[in-house]
Amino acid sequence: MQSIPRRSFLAGVPAAALLAGVARAQPTGAAPRFAGVKHEGDAHKGPVCVASLNGLRATARAMELMKQGYDPADCIVQGVRIIEDDPEDTSVGYGGLPNEDGVVELDASVMHGPTHKCGSVAGIRNIKNPAMVALLVLRRTDHCLLVAEGALKFAKQMGFTEENLLTERARLEWQKWRENMSKDDDRLNDDERDAPSGKVWEEPRHAALDDFRKAPVQHLTGTVHCSILDTSNNIASCTSTSGLSWKIPGRVGDSPIIGAGNYCDNEVGAGGSTGRGEANLQNLSARMIVEFMARGMTPTQACLESAQRVVDHTKEKRLRGPDGRVNFDLKFYALNRDGAFGAATLFPGGKFAVCDEKGPREVPAASVYDKPPLNP
Repeated sequence: MQSIPRRSFLAGVPAAALLAGVARAQPTGAAPRFAGVKHEGDAHKGPVCVASLNGLRATARAMELMKQGYDPADCIVQGVRIIEDDPEDTSVGYGGLPNEDGVVELDASVMHGPTHKCGSVAGIRNIKNPAMVALLVLRRTDHCLLVAEGALKFAKQMGFTEENLLTERARLEWQKWRENMSKDDDRLNDDERDAPSGKVWEEPRHAALDDFRKAPVQHLTGTVHCSILDTSNNIASCTSTSGLSWKIPGRVGDSPIIGAGNYCDNEVGAGGSTGRGEANLQNLSARMIVEFMARGMTPTQACLESAQRVVDHTKEKRLRGPDGRVNFDLKFYALNRDGAFGAATLFPGGKFAVCDEKGPREVPAASVYDKPPLNP
């Protein structure tokens, strides 16, 4: 029997069949909601690396390694490693903001298009490069996901060294959050402490972060996503995070879950996300991005459709503002097998990182809403 190339097969399959078993984003027969949206990435062809905005350096490194002939998974993991190693980036790796107990827990996933294999770690402690560990789970095991103590044990077996990931900046931010949680506990809030009668001695490392300590307490999400299409039309994708700041210990977001925060198909493309992980887990957004591209959408249209799907499925009142719009943001990123790329956010003003033959640069992302949130 003659085999049919998958891309040719997909072209002749009805959209409903492609999405069988996956919740529809809109009623059967409805026109695509973002069919008229255009983006500069639509016309791009050939090798390209796409990342969240904090991954600009990662895209440059990934493309550099691609030109040297490295596997696409190695390219993006080594690119993401730059962000994981940076103590000033509180969203991932070393310097990531801790859980409610003041402990840094990291998640990461890698997916390899040529083999359609994946590797992930979740809740791993004391290892600052979870993406590298995830890649070894992909290559050295028959598993997809290792968690907590098991992930740490595996990392140590693979030669990784434990280290304290809680930087002074992250510790002070956690301390500020912990002290200002409630006026009913035994920790004094900022406005409950008496003013000193003279100068207060500060260790140099504290004084250098004085402005940071004075900033309002925030609940932060932070993640880096990176995907690449190489010269052989092979794809790989990676997402790494320290997760939601002050999370309940053991909380796992979307980043290490294949199909939620990261997914790729070598015959279609790659999708990834940053932002509110719970929303992505509930909607399997990364997988949906790839499915929408298989259906014929551009990367930008696929990201917008997945973002709108999250909006449509957000039912809890606490997650809606007074204007009825969701009160959180998400960012989606995509590239397809031809080299087209795009991204989308819920609210306007977002950007993402791209590196191709023109070099690394920031590119505007499309958005579902046309106005910023009421309380940014």
